[in-house]
Amino acid sequence: MSLPPDTPQGIADALEYLQHHFHELTKRQNVSENNINTILAALTMQLQQLTQLVANPLPPPILNMSLPPVPSPLVSPSPAQAARQMHPKLSSLLDFGRERRNGHVFLNSCSLYIRLALEQFHNNEEKILWALTFFKSGHATKWSKNIFHQEANTGVFPIQTWRDFEQQFQVHFFPVNTEADTINALEGTSYHQGGRTVDDYLDNFQALVSDAGYTDPRTLVVKFR
Repeated sequence: MSLPPDTPQGIADALEYLQHHFHELTKRQNVSENNINTILAALTMQLQQLTQLVANPLPPPILNMSLPPVPSPLVSPSPAQAARQMHPKLSSLLDFGRERRNGHVFLNSCSLYIRLALEQFHNNEEKILWALTFFKSGHATKWSKNIFHQEANTGVFPIQTWRDFEQQFQVHFFPVNTEADTINALEGTSYHQGGRTVDDYLDNFQALVSDAGYTDPRTLVVKFR
């Protein structure tokens, strides 16, 4: 809109500002109308989809009803098992040869180890085979070899229980005349304290008395003197 030439400048500026603001409002209105039309179109489409679902419902989905595996409960060891698992550290046995004087020591060491570590052995055969692993020289090796030779010929391990093993071991590797030898030592005139201390003499005397089978207190006193 053109203004008369004599229009004051202030009025002209105000009219120009109003015209510009009017054009901006018109643009914004057009943009708002477009946004509204877009929103209305989207809502109309969603309404149509919902109407179709109501008219033609889909079958319900099949749910997976399998349950997750239930973890196995942790079983705490029994007091007996816990105590056995805490047994002291055991020293390894020394190899055994044929010395009869060492037979007592070796067999006692085997029995002690088995009692303290019983959970390591499932049966008697395992105990016996474990003991035979220390038979590495002399008559002990020959005796062990003969055991496996019998098994190869018969198909059956010849020693069935640990008690049988102890008895056969005593026959082959214990002194033959332990009782007779100890009785002769106690009855002879050469058995004296000599240069030994009282403690050493007493320890040796008690071992001899045990092997000889002496139990009468009066006999013990006489022999000790």
